[in-house]
Amino acid sequence: MDRSAPIGVFDSGMGGLTVLQAIRKALPQEHLLYIADSAHAPYGDKSLEYIQQRALMLTRFLLEYGPKALVIASNTTTAAAADLLRSTFPVPIVAVEPALKLAVSSTKTGVVGVLVTVATSQSARFATLLERFRQDIEVIIQPAPGLVEQIEAGELTSSTTRALVEYYVTPLLSAEADTIVLGSTHYPHLRPLITDIVGPEVMLIDTGEAVAHQLRRVLEAGELLNEDPEPGGEQFWTSSNTQRAQQVISLLWGTSVDVQQLPSTFI
Repeated sequence: MDRSAPIGVFDSGMGGLTVLQAIRKALPQEHLLYIADSAHAPYGDKSLEYIQQRALMLTRFLLEYGPKALVIASNTTTAAAADLLRSTFPVPIVAVEPALKLAVSSTKTGVVGVLVTVATSQSARFATLLERFRQDIEVIIQPAPGLVEQIEAGELTSSTTRALVEYYVTPLLSAEADTIVLGSTHYPHLRPLITDIVGPEVMLIDTGEAVAHQLRRVLEAGELLNEDPEPGGEQFWTSSNTQRAQQVISLLWGTSVDVQQLPSTFI
């Protein structure tokens, strides 16, 4: 495998950009490919079979570019399809999971809240994760339908988004949770808003940095780190309207980017 080969990353939409940003910071020389499957977002209310078929299709598209590794930048897709993808394709695959281990070790009150999509909350993989890390800590699972759609629309600070966040975090605060896991890669886009609502004393935990570190370990183990001194670039695709996707991705990425349309056979 060529060290200069790209790394493929995909998500149901814009959420995985938080993971992509962490990867870019940790691995500045790497070339990154990103798919926002926004035409099919949110995955959180889709069936297991639907999510698996989208994951297979997006992976096959990325494999056309000869990636040296793939990243599933979606908690919902990890829960539904990580095992399937790893058993189907030979390329190394790094996946995200809600950061329960860190949350359990960080809480002082013994109460941890977890904001997740409906699909993640109902998955067997998430149930296993809970059993592994719950220990003697009270873990409150809070499905948060509607938040992904607000982020996909670029509505990070609107009154509707604020009302949804307040509705979902209020039960967690009432139970004295001092740590909240952002269990969707979309949710860190709302970190400033969530912090404003819950207060700075509540710790918010996401998995972007951990995924970037795991990706580095995988590349190092395979002697695949890009040694080119020049910084790497990014390519973006969307399954939805390219003009709208370009506006929102540029907003969330922090700089103007070009976004291409996925070929119709992958939509």
